[in-house]
Amino acid sequence: MNRIIGLIVNPVAGMGGSVGLKGTDGEVYKKAVELGAEPVTPKRTDEVLSHIKGKEPITLLVAPGKMGECYIRDCGMPFKVMGTVGKGTSKEDTKRISREMVDHGAELLVFVGGDGTARDIYDAIGSTIPVVAVPAGVKVFSSVFAVSARAAAEMVDAFVEGAEVTEEEVLDIDENAFREGRLASRLYGYLIVPRVKKLLQGGKEASNIGKSSVAGKKEIARYIVEEMDKGVLYLLGPGTTLRAVADELGVPKTLLGIDAVLDGNLVGTDLNEKGILELMDTYEKRKILLTPIGGNGFILGRGSKQFTPEVIKRIGRENIMVVGTRDKINRLECLRADTGDFEVDQLLSGYLQVTVGYKEEMMVEVRC
Repeated sequence: MNRIIGLIVNPVAGMGGSVGLKGTDGEVYKKAVELGAEPVTPKRTDEVLSHIKGKEPITLLVAPGKMGECYIRDCGMPFKVMGTVGKGTSKEDTKRISREMVDHGAELLVFVGGDGTARDIYDAIGSTIPVVAVPAGVKVFSSVFAVSARAAAEMVDAFVEGAEVTEEEVLDIDENAFREGRLASRLYGYLIVPRVKKLLQGGKEASNIGKSSVAGKKEIARYIVEEMDKGVLYLLGPGTTLRAVADELGVPKTLLGIDAVLDGNLVGTDLNEKGILELMDTYEKRKILLTPIGGNGFILGRGSKQFTPEVIKRIGRENIMVVGTRDKINRLECLRADTGDFEVDQLLSGYLQVTVGYKEEMMVEVRC
């Protein structure tokens, strides 16, 4: 039986990540371009389309130009271009074209973007048809998203094979607050997705500020600081656990950004990829400290895209340190990496030692 599947790509999604803008909502993508950001979604879209196994029964309805059409010429599936767009694109294009696709018989809608794109899709079609959400934005915290582009391809295959569907959350992330170092979110709505739990990311949990959690973070911070080596550049990722490390050092911390310390002194604040690479050129010895996102376990690829594949390759797996309270780690099935480069994700896969307390470690698997 022929299956009609829609494809919509947000061409500016994710462009703010490497340059440290923490999003591309509104006109911010123009600043990302000025800072040298490159498009993220073409590679993500190609990865989804090239890894769909059951292509034969699929006919694609695609948005015009860089919203879909540009990426599907060699995908091996027949397609029809839907709607029109101008030189620039907007969320109104996403909403209008997704509704047109539903009206023309789309049974599943695949979209490539971040939380903002998910909200636009929800506004346009609600629970009319199921979706497959391909993670490509800077902020990808909603549980509607697949864990990776390849997982999204598996979800398309599952849909074609008749998988049941379920509801998953779409979050409304305040991007202005995010840029100011605050993660303010609320439930925006639900979208229907193929029910393949292992391929869906968990929703973002709120940071635990209970007494035991605060004490646990302080224990971790005390141990990390005691073990820090002289002459080593430490790049501190986002999160309250790493803010506790900065507090122990007596230096300020960008809660949702990347900061750098050397011999107890702050040498870089809210760094983007360029700033990180410049520091790495200056200091031969360097390490990254990360903490997983509560609820979904991502250590890379969600909210920390300044740590690009190039940065990770130059740092090396052996110089990546992961910390998290025991309660937080115990609630995770595994750690996850989705850097946008599958070879780098594979490099990170396997078991990593995670510091969960003062002189306490656990071995936890990283999956991509």
